[in-house]
Amino acid sequence: MGFATAHTVTLQGASGHVIDVQVDVTQGVVKTAMVGRPDASISEARDRCRAAVINSRFEWPSTRRVTILLSPADLPKRGPHFDLAIAVATLAASGTIKPAALDGIVFVGELTLDGRLRAVPGVLPMAMAAAARGITRVVVPEPQADEATMVPGTTVHGARSLTQVVALLRKEELPAAPPVAPLAGGPVLTWRGEDRMEQVDLSDVMGMADAKYALEVAAAGGHHVMLTGPKGAGKTTLAERLPGLLPDLTLEEALELSAIYSLAGCLPPGQAVMTRPPFRAPHHSATRTSVLGGGSGRVHPGEVSRAHTGALFLDEFPLFQADIIEGLREPLESGEVTIARGDEIATFPARAMFVLACNPCPCGEYHPTNRDNRCECLEVRRREYRRKISGPIADRIDITRHVEPLTRRERDDPLARQESSETVRARVTAARERQARRFVGTGWRLNSAVPGPVLRDRWPLPHEVDRVVDDRVYDGTLTRRGATRVHRLAWTVADLRGVDVPGAPEVDTALRLRSGEPLMLGAIEAVAG
Repeated sequence: MGFATAHTVTLQGASGHVIDVQVDVTQGVVKTAMVGRPDASISEARDRCRAAVINSRFEWPSTRRVTILLSPADLPKRGPHFDLAIAVATLAASGTIKPAALDGIVFVGELTLDGRLRAVPGVLPMAMAAAARGITRVVVPEPQADEATMVPGTTVHGARSLTQVVALLRKEELPAAPPVAPLAGGPVLTWRGEDRMEQVDLSDVMGMADAKYALEVAAAGGHHVMLTGPKGAGKTTLAERLPGLLPDLTLEEALELSAIYSLAGCLPPGQAVMTRPPFRAPHHSATRTSVLGGGSGRVHPGEVSRAHTGALFLDEFPLFQADIIEGLREPLESGEVTIARGDEIATFPARAMFVLACNPCPCGEYHPTNRDNRCECLEVRRREYRRKISGPIADRIDITRHVEPLTRRERDDPLARQESSETVRARVTAARERQARRFVGTGWRLNSAVPGPVLRDRWPLPHEVDRVVDDRVYDGTLTRRGATRVHRLAWTVADLRGVDVPGAPEVDTALRLRSGEPLMLGAIEAVAG
């Protein structure tokens, strides 16, 4: 007869809660009872853990009453990763391990019937949650030890089996055990290769100086972009070159993104941390769950969260389901998405650059400024197509650009400036470093994340140019939300130009980026040098 407590973590969205697994072994009706709102996979752990303990040549208290409490009892628990904590707590309560040996350790791992450990998703956010509670030792399946090691100040023990964990707690030599298979995951290789984004360069794009500058501003400040234009104009070509303009992730960004990928179980094999900003491009036939997140049972992050700190490209945007388009309001505005499923509410970070691309009509041939207009769509169909992008969604987009097909003159211009992605990335990196210095100690990283009231209070525009923006609000050209986004854009343009405070030229460029008006040639040359 005895009592013991082990610790593990349950996840709600990207947030983790440390759970006390309390086991009481006593006389009474022989039964193994589990309480504390476990789901089906945890309830089945009684049979898995019993078999794993017996097949590992330890003694399960089969002639006693075993009560297992997952505390706090009012919090829903999900996932098979509770197995290891339940098994070691039961062994400690029955005297195989000293209960004091479990203090200050979090146990994560699924058990097979023969006592081997299996990898589980979400190890990194679990280790982060444990560290936030002051628990700095974690035991995880061996392939995921590097993943948990990313949390500063954490001591990680990678184990292959229950017998190795028991030997670790007894401070004995670890017995041999077969290796643990990593989680199946990672990108599927396509005919273009998984690294195709690294093989395209901005210098491949001829002309389109206006749109390329808009993309540079978006990359520097993390702003949302909408690209419109007829089919074949180069919208996708531009969007695919956006990852090459982004600098490597900072350590904080890398931890946030890796935690999301760990939670989704899609960290590339052999890679414990993501170092490059992601680029996600779901097809327009994708479901709401795959784009925004959700699912039956445990809530999974969607594409908007997997693009966190990077870019989410939504090509043929009006063809996405209407509920997906309207569901983007929250991540576009706040940089996070909240999913409610029954009694579970999960919030995931989703601060990505949204790049939306759409044609001017369903057939994609409409050229309003071109005499050679081959569009056969009726005007009513064009209006219905454009109406799919509602006003509230359009108002949340920082930059709007209309992309026209390359002309022969642009193609043959010998003086055209063709900058490489590396050259532009250097300017973007310098602009982001200016923002990091300005926002040090605030929790914000980029201009696009600063709330409007804080921006006006701490980093206001000069009075004379602020009046220009206000005039646009009062004449109905801009909404208040639009004015805030112009304010943020003006600071990003200033950061790219190395200007301490945005002035009239920066605000004029920001207004043009916002409204879709063509940029002045001098505005582009001021950045490119």
